[in-house]
Amino acid sequence: MSALFSPISLGNLKLKNRIVIAPMCQYSAVDGQATDWHLIHLGGLALSGAGLLIIEATAVEPIGRISPADLGLWSDETEAAFAKVLTSIRQYSTMPIAIQLAHAGRKASSQAPWDGGQLISPDHGGWETVAPSPIPHGPTETPPLALNKTGLERVKQAFVDAAIRAHRLGIDAIELHAAHGYLMHEFLSPLSNQRDDEYGGSLENRLRFPLEVFDAVKAVLPENYTLGIRISASDWVTGGWDVEQSIVLTKALEQRGCSFIHVSSGGVSPLQQIPLVPGYQVEFADKIKQTTSMPVIAVGLITEAEQAESIVANGQADMIGIARGILYDPHWPWHAAAKLGASVDAPKQYWRSQPRDQKALFGETKIGAR
Repeated sequence: MSALFSPISLGNLKLKNRIVIAPMCQYSAVDGQATDWHLIHLGGLALSGAGLLIIEATAVEPIGRISPADLGLWSDETEAAFAKVLTSIRQYSTMPIAIQLAHAGRKASSQAPWDGGQLISPDHGGWETVAPSPIPHGPTETPPLALNKTGLERVKQAFVDAAIRAHRLGIDAIELHAAHGYLMHEFLSPLSNQRDDEYGGSLENRLRFPLEVFDAVKAVLPENYTLGIRISASDWVTGGWDVEQSIVLTKALEQRGCSFIHVSSGGVSPLQQIPLVPGYQVEFADKIKQTTSMPVIAVGLITEAEQAESIVANGQADMIGIARGILYDPHWPWHAAAKLGASVDAPKQYWRSQPRDQKALFGETKIGAR
């Protein structure tokens, strides 16, 4: 039996296989509201046969968006737009759906990637960004506003309010975004957090705000609701956040009842030196998995079925995340199942596409014609 296609549970959420569709920003929302693009995009992914679909980074307040075209979940209007998309998808897919709640911090107010991805000034449609410390992401950028106690409480409450909305929408799980140089990662890393209060300096202090957010969100959700987190395990910069500090964070999260940890890396500094080779982040997931009983998701240039199978079968991670690879091949789980001799869910409208030499690929199917 394929390890990749064996079932797993994230808290009380049962998944049919260990393929996670990782969050992928689409920069296609209007005033934070999901559009028909999201219905088409997420609807297609929900028919892919993966075990779990995580909706892209969704801002908890308007200034927490990466770009003006980011998804949000901060108002009745943004919630209603999500409800429309989810209702349509649920008619045809039973795949569990999670959402990544996020705040972009000092990396907010950016252009979409296809427009250059650079900081947008307030006089060109952007806004003032916030961060742990008034240190810009890039040396030529305008410094962000350092969050004071009032600002920290506002952001924390925004995460709580968005989590309540997500649960009300019937979303099956929440992933908190503490990776890729965004706000919670900015608190963790000594490169971006140079505060001199209880939220900066020592590792204990730098962990404080992300853990407060986790605790606050968990407190408003049902006891057994699936709540996990995504982290960058390394800044890839000397003197920055690293895997040893990530393990300390992991242990603190596990004590708090975290359901899973999604291990990525980088994003907090333009000085990062990342070796982009297949599975370049799996080593981090492996080291973290050795220290925790939480399910661990590995991600990063995992593109081949055999590669993904090996990661899970060898115990380097419990699940694999696929992002750009599934944009390129929307039926990646089907093709992986075919290679590994496994079965995968597919909509009945597509059953006739099952290859002649893969009679059990879609499980028990019945096709007839006159």
